[in-house]
This record gives sequence, C-alpha cells and structure tokens, in this order.
Amino acid sequence: MSANKSVAQVGGIGTGVPNRLRAVDVVAAYGKKVVVNGISIEVACGEIVALIGHNGAGKSTLLKAIFGMIPIKEGQLYLDGALVTGPIPSQMLARGVVYVPQGNRVFPDLTVYENLMMAGFTMQSRHKRVEGADAVLGVFPELRRHLKQRAGSLSGGEKQMLALASSMMLSPRLLLLDEPSLGLAPPLVSEALQRIASMCIQNGVAILIVEQKVREVVNIANRVYVLRNGQVCFSGQAEELRDECRLREVYF
Repeated sequence: MSANKSVAQVGGIGTGVPNRLRAVDVVAAYGKKVVVNGISIEVACGEIVALIGHNGAGKSTLLKAIFGMIPIKEGQLYLDGALVTGPIPSQMLARGVVYVPQGNRVFPDLTVYENLMMAGFTMQSRHKRVEGADAVLGVFPELRRHLKQRAGSLSGGEKQMLALASSMMLSPRLLLLDEPSLGLAPPLVSEALQRIASMCIQNGVAILIVEQKVREVVNIANRVYVLRNGQVCFSGQAEELRDECRLREVYF
C-alpha cells in the first residue's frame, strides 16, 4: 500500500475524526500590512493538509500566526477543541505544536547527535532525550551513520532529514512544516515528502504543510487549501487535484 493511500484512510473532514487544529476567520499582519485575511482551515488528527499558492499568498504567514510568531489580529484558533488566546511559541510547544521553518535549520557546528539532544532540551531527563533520539533514528535510519558528524557538513537532503528528525524529538501532535523540500535536489523531493507521510502514518501526527512542489505534495496530502491574496480560494480533497487539468484550474 502506498504512503498516500494509507494516510488518506486516517482522517479528514467528514470522517468523524476530531480536529487537532481549527482556525476560524484568522487575520494576521506585519504592522499595517494584512497578509492573512480571514482564513479558516481545519486539520484532523493524523491528517496531512497542504497549503499551496503563489509566493505572497500568505502560506508561511499563516503558519507563523498559528505558532504564535506573529500576532493574530482577528479570528479564533482552537487546538483539540480548546480556544487558544494569544498564542506564543512556548505555549504552543507545550501543547504539542512544533514549527519547522524553511531552509534546513540545523546547528551546523554541532554533531547530528548533539542536534537531536538540543531539539529535546525541554525534556527533563537525559534518559528521555536518549530514548527520544533512538525513536526518531528508527524513522530516519540514514542518520545513524552520521551521528558524530558535524551537521554543517551534511548534504542538503541529510540536513532536511535531521531537521525533520529534530522536530519529532518533541513527539508533536501537530507539525507545521514550511517548505520542507526547499533546497533539495529534484530526485530527493519525493523521498522527503514520502518520509513525511510515513511520519504521519507511524506516529499519528497531524501535519499542516506549506510546499511549492505542488504536484508532489498533493500526492501525499489528504486535503488541500489553495491560498490567493491572503484568502482561501479552494479547499477540497487532495485527490481532486491529482488530475493535472483540475490542478491548473484551481492553482492558476
């Protein structure tokens, strides 16, 4: 069974699976410049939802607003049905929300293993961090042979794997991914996205993913929102957009 078929059975609107995230009429801005203008989205438990759209559509800004990196000016945010007022990153981390920004963000001067330990800094005991590292290395076994290697010397694909592995150290319930394929060679894009789908299947993580590799992300997603000028211009099942003509119709 393919990864995307397995994910598609997990959850989604109309399946009876509860929402991990619900954003209602969210407005977010940089100063006076409104970038997200009344967006409503939902992500069910164990579901992958893709945000796609042209540059400047508000995709990354929406992730930052959900994580509390920029304020939500209007609208409501709910996690597991509970209203979140004035989210801030520390609060969201404590509630199981992890944000992975663009650009293979790792500590280049630390080893791969040290990066994993740093990612688990909120865990109270080293024993739990070691257990967490062992668990994520089971999902990303390729990293085992690089444990003592400085992260800055890894390839682009390896850095991305490390960034994703680091995000899993905190056992997220909701993972916000901002262009995880950025900087990857074309042959590695599908592999990276399939690895994300596997994380969702194996760990039941709800994933909200921003991605410019539209065709590839549609293949692993349950549902898709297309953003244009800070608003949702399409929402529906990902399988609708696996048809090239339909994808071009809603995207362009």
